[in-house]
Amino acid sequence: MTPEPETAPDYSDTAGRAVLETIRAYGVDAVFGIPGTHNLELYRPLADLGIRAVTNRHEQGAGYGADGWAQQTGLPGVVITTSGPGLQNAMSAIGTAFCESRPLIVLSPGVALGAEFADVGTLHETKDATAMVGAIAEWSRRVTTAAEAVEAVHDAFALFRTGRPRPVHIEIPLDVLEAPAEVPAEARRPRPVSARVSGDPEALAAAARRLSDAERPVIVAGGGSTDAVHELTAIAERLGAAVLTTLNGKGVVDEQHPLSLGSNLRLAAARTVAEDADVLLVVGSKLGEAELWVPRLEARGAVVRVDISPAQLDKNLAATVGLAGDAAAVTGALLELLPAEQRPPRDLTTERAAIAREMHELLPETVALAEIIAEALPDDAIVAGDSSQIVYMALGSVLASEHPHSLLYTPTYATLGYGLPAAIGARVAQTERPVVTVIGDGALMFCVNEIVTAVEQRLDVTIVCVDNGGYAEIRQNEVDRGMAPIGVDLVQPDWAALATAFGAHGRRVDARADIIPAIREAIADGGVQLVHLPQSALV
Repeated sequence: MTPEPETAPDYSDTAGRAVLETIRAYGVDAVFGIPGTHNLELYRPLADLGIRAVTNRHEQGAGYGADGWAQQTGLPGVVITTSGPGLQNAMSAIGTAFCESRPLIVLSPGVALGAEFADVGTLHETKDATAMVGAIAEWSRRVTTAAEAVEAVHDAFALFRTGRPRPVHIEIPLDVLEAPAEVPAEARRPRPVSARVSGDPEALAAAARRLSDAERPVIVAGGGSTDAVHELTAIAERLGAAVLTTLNGKGVVDEQHPLSLGSNLRLAAARTVAEDADVLLVVGSKLGEAELWVPRLEARGAVVRVDISPAQLDKNLAATVGLAGDAAAVTGALLELLPAEQRPPRDLTTERAAIAREMHELLPETVALAEIIAEALPDDAIVAGDSSQIVYMALGSVLASEHPHSLLYTPTYATLGYGLPAAIGARVAQTERPVVTVIGDGALMFCVNEIVTAVEQRLDVTIVCVDNGGYAEIRQNEVDRGMAPIGVDLVQPDWAALATAFGAHGRRVDARADIIPAIREAIADGGVQLVHLPQSALV
């Protein structure tokens, strides 16, 4: 008797497809990750749905690529990992997204239903993946059906639209992931956007009175204010108020604007401007120590705070008037209550000079190099920074950004290896503006494998590697503590040759006079370019 042939599994409409179809319906057209044995049903529908798959060379890079993409599109970045080590490799990116309040969806397979905590040695077996990610994400869910997985996607988008955007993780058991979805088409469609919360009317009126009566109003704008560009600029002009931003809020008000004092809150001269305000308007910032470089901002006047999260309104600095709501909606409503007559702009010549003087005194050689790099960059460049001295000690202040999300950076989590994959994600998201990463040699070695990702994706990305011979600041920290330097003076590769080996184009610059033409030529030539700037050789 001839045996009956086995029926091939039906993969035409699995839970994996239902989840990706829902995500695509919200507008996401790129995902970042690495295919693996257990996540293939999350990859199968991508081409059919018109979703670009970016294969990074490490899941940390996938998370940072998704972050760079998200900052350019206004949509959440999406990462697909495999179970176990793939998901664990993405944990640094998940932690970054939590600390920097960035929208990120991480999709991973998990052990089959009923196999939880079995500890029997299956491939990629993990004790409790959902709890692991839940310890650092906004939420992490292990679903039991395709319908629950789709519902989790809708919940994620609702969070990103109406709450503080932070990473979420959806774990789909392998047997659920590969089974028929049985989720109707209408359940996969995007849900209506809730109306933006514009603040309590009485609190708005009280805030408007305070600001209208202020003689020295100052605005501090954080990462939660980036959708309120027009409203905050109009309020600043209406009040003649100085504007300072955090690094995550950089460019909310054009930094060439005469009322802008840039993203310089790490400098005492800038903090003094905010602390001396008779009314301080803080929008979308928790005023954290990592941005201020001191434990707290000591405001002497009244404080008006605007934040999507009520829990933020008194964090690190108590509000005189707190306004819970969407930054653009609240500041728009506030603007309507301010006097229509525009005040003369505040003369900030003295304050601007004091900030510049302090910046140059802290690390003069690094600031001078950053000024050269900034001069070489096009005005509309998107710059991805890393936790490197050239960025946090200089470039973050020196660059004058016209728009938000023109400097991609992680001031709170301050991870190494962010800059290059973030630049890749930004370039995948858009092709109109040049994309450059400025990154130290130590940080670049954390993500050097992503050079080949950029080559493979045929992207135009320029890497400016500022080489100070290793971990220079940590070296100085050791010396300051009376230690002999240990573990900080690092062997350097031939960076230009390494870039060439990856299929990119590399060049070494040994004279300061050649820095600007080298960077400009690299950007103009296109493709993946690496410009190596060895600080010890630059004369």
